[in-house]
Formats: sequence, C-alpha cells, structure tokens
Amino acid sequence: MGEEQHELLEKAKQGTLATIKRSGMPQLSPVTPHYDRAAGTIRISMTEGRAKTANLRRDPRAALSVESADGRAWATAEGPVELIGPDDSPDGPAVQALVDWYRDAAGEHPDWDEYREVMVRDRRILMTMRVQRVYGENLG
Repeated sequence: MGEEQHELLEKAKQGTLATIKRSGMPQLSPVTPHYDRAAGTIRISMTEGRAKTANLRRDPRAALSVESADGRAWATAEGPVELIGPDDSPDGPAVQALVDWYRDAAGEHPDWDEYREVMVRDRRILMTMRVQRVYGENLG
C-alpha cells in the first residue's frame, strides 16, 4: 500500500478499532493507537472488562481505521492481536509493556510510580496488533 496510508497511521492520535462480537457483528470503539511501522505493530491500551477486550480474547483479530483531519484521506490496518495484562503488581510485565507503549506514544510521564499504580488499579491491558495488511485512499 502507498506511503500515504502508513504516514496517516503513524500520525494518528485517534482511531476506530473494529473487533468481532459473539454474534459476528462488528464492535467499533474509539481508541488512541500507536503505530510502530518498523516493528509492523499497532499498540493500544485498553481496560479489562470492556466489550473490545472480551471480543479480542474470544477472537484475536482486529482492524483499525484512521482519518486525516480534513476527512479526505483514510487508512485501515488489519491483523491478529495479542493481549498482555492486566497485572496485579506495578512491577509486572504487563505494566512495563504499558510504560513502554506510553513512552513511544507520548514521551515521558511526570510520575511513573503513579502511572504504574493507575495501570494496576484500572486493570489496563496492552493490545498489540501484528499488521498484516494496510489499505486506504487519499481523496485530496
């Protein structure tokens, strides 16, 4: 797929994640993705107990759609996903994965100890999609 779609995925601060409900219908959820093009992954922080999390535990496939600010370009990434977490300890591997995600997506947090405690308290999970296909269009 064209360079434009990969650039759109890299710049996206918001997107729509599609997972598959038990009925087979799509579940759409607004998310904050981080695309690591070199690694071929998209990572998203989510919470245990949400529909998208339950759907991905049952059927670990997803698609992420993002749009340009003017709505004239869009990109979709698809692939299998892995979930890590939640952790019961602020020093656990899932919390460390969430720290790494945050650093890559937003930089340094002002209080990592507090962040780690919130990740445990909120039962946060990190979803990693292995991007297998990217497609989209630029109408600009």
